[in-house]
Amino acid sequence: MPVDPGAPAPGIPGAPVTPGAPITPGAPVAAVAKRLADGEWHRMHPASPLLKGGIALIAILGVVVANLRERLIQIFVPEWNEGGDPLDYVIDSGLTGWALLVVLGVVVVLIIGFYVSWRMHSFRITDELVEVRSGILFRTSRKARLDRIQGINIVRPFIARLFGTARLEINQAGADANVQLAYLGSSASDELRREILRLASGTQAAASPQAVPAGEGFIESRVHELLAPELDPDAAPPQSVVKLNAGRLAGSIALSETTIILLLMIIGVIVGVIVSGELLGFIGVIPVMLGLGGYIVSKFTRSLRYSIAATPDGVRVGFGLLSTSNETLPPGRIHSVQLSQPLLWRPAGWWQIRVNRASQSTAKGAAGEANTTILPVGDRGDVLRVLQLLLPDVLRDEQAAALLASGFAGRGEPGDGFENSPRRAAVLRWFSWRRNGFALTDAAFVLRKGAVWRQLVVVPAPRLQSLAVEQGPLRRALRLVTLQLHTVAGPITARLGAVDADVAVRFFGDAAALMIAAAQRDHSHRWGAGDADAQDAASGHPEPGSSEQAP
Repeated sequence: MPVDPGAPAPGIPGAPVTPGAPITPGAPVAAVAKRLADGEWHRMHPASPLLKGGIALIAILGVVVANLRERLIQIFVPEWNEGGDPLDYVIDSGLTGWALLVVLGVVVVLIIGFYVSWRMHSFRITDELVEVRSGILFRTSRKARLDRIQGINIVRPFIARLFGTARLEINQAGADANVQLAYLGSSASDELRREILRLASGTQAAASPQAVPAGEGFIESRVHELLAPELDPDAAPPQSVVKLNAGRLAGSIALSETTIILLLMIIGVIVGVIVSGELLGFIGVIPVMLGLGGYIVSKFTRSLRYSIAATPDGVRVGFGLLSTSNETLPPGRIHSVQLSQPLLWRPAGWWQIRVNRASQSTAKGAAGEANTTILPVGDRGDVLRVLQLLLPDVLRDEQAAALLASGFAGRGEPGDGFENSPRRAAVLRWFSWRRNGFALTDAAFVLRKGAVWRQLVVVPAPRLQSLAVEQGPLRRALRLVTLQLHTVAGPITARLGAVDADVAVRFFGDAAALMIAAAQRDHSHRWGAGDADAQDAASGHPEPGSSEQAP
C-alpha cells in the first residue's frame, strides 16, 4: 500500500515520504535515498503531473479558448449574435460571475485530475527490482530487474530544473524495457541512483550520508543548481575526467557531412539565383536550410559542458547547458567499441567513439547524436583515456597500448601485432587491404579496417556471443573469408572481410579458448560482490551459505 505522503519517515524526523518534496537542510541525502529503496511504495514529486504534460495541456487549453471563445460563448449564451468582442458581451451582460465560475470549475477539474494522477503513480525499489505503477483508468506496471540494469540516466530538462526535479531512467537489456521515475527531487536523484547501483552490484556497505547544505531556501537552491558545474568536482578524481573542447567541437561540426551539405546548398542557390535572376528557387530551399542550420546549432549547444569520468558506481557521461543529462554505466555493460575517423578529421587527428549496449535510452546523447555516441570528437589522448574508462582490462599493459597505437595509424607493416590480409585481398579491398586485419589480446578482439575512413573496433572477450566465418564463391577462389563477431545489436558491426582462410581457422580456435577463459573471469553481473566478500572476510562474518566455519 502507498504510504501517506504526509507521514514522517522512520529515523528522519519531519522528512516527507514523497521523494520530490524539499529536503530539510542538513538532512542526510544518502539516508533519504536509502529510505526510498526500502522495498515500500513511494510517490513521485508533487509537480510530476505538470512536468509530464500538464503544462502543455494547460497551454493547449489556453490556445483553444483564445481561438474559439466566440463558439464557447455561443454554447452557453445562445442569444449572442456574434457581434463585437465576446468578453465585452459577458461583462456588459453581467455574466462575469458565471464566467469566473466556469473558469474555476475547469481549474478544479485540472487540480483533481493532477492530484489523482499523482496519487496513482508510485514506485518501489527492492533488492531484486525497480517497479513503477501508474494510470487512473488503465493501470500499468513496469519492472526492471537489478541484474539486467545496463545504465541509469538522469535527465534534467530546463523547466524541471526550475522545479528542482529530475527524471531518472533505468536502462535494462531488452527492447522497450526501460523504467522511468518521472519526476524525483533533484537533490535525492543522484543518491538514489547510487543506491540502486549499490543494490545491483551486490555491495553490502552503503555510501556515507551526505548532508544537504543548510541555509538555502527554494530560490537559492534553484540558482545554485543552475550555476553549478555539470560534474560535481567531488564525484570523480580530476585525472579521470575527460572534457570536450568547445573549439574542437565546433571544428568537428564544421567538417561534418551535414555542414558540407548545407554549404553546397547555399552555394548552389547563390549560383542559381545569379544565373537565372529569380529568387523563387531560393525561397523553396529556405525551410531545408533552416532545418539543417537549427540541427547544427542544437548539436553544438547540447554538447557544452560535456564530461566523461570514472566514479565508484561506473563510468559517468554528462553534458548539457540548460537541459542537462548524465548517465552512469556500470562495469561490463559495453559490448563493443568503435573508433572512427572521417577523412576530413585526419589532419587534426580527431576520432569519434561509439559503443554497442544491450539497452536503448530515450534521451539523446551528446552533440545530438544517438545515445550510443560516447565521445563525439577527441584527439588520440582523449580517445585512449576514454577507452581506459570504458574497457580498463584492454589497456592494462604496454603491449596492448602499442597494439592500439598501431590500430590508429598503422599501414599494415609486418610485426605490427595484427594478422593482416594477404596481397591477393587487393581484388576486394583496393585501398585498405594493407590495413585490413585483426588481433587478439588477453581481454579483447581488435579489428582494424579502412584506409580512407579509418575504423578500429574493440570487442571485450566476455561480451562476445558467437563467431561466424563466411565464404562465397569469389572468396573461396581467392582463399579468403569474412569474420563476423556477434554482439548485441547496435551501430557497430564487428565484421572483417578479406581474411586469409588458413589464418581464420587458427583464429577460430584461439577465439574460442579466449571466450571461455574470459567468461570464467567475468563477474560484471555483480561487480561489487567481490568487495562485499572481502569485507565479510575481514570482519569475520562470512555470508550465509559460506563453507567457512567459525573456530
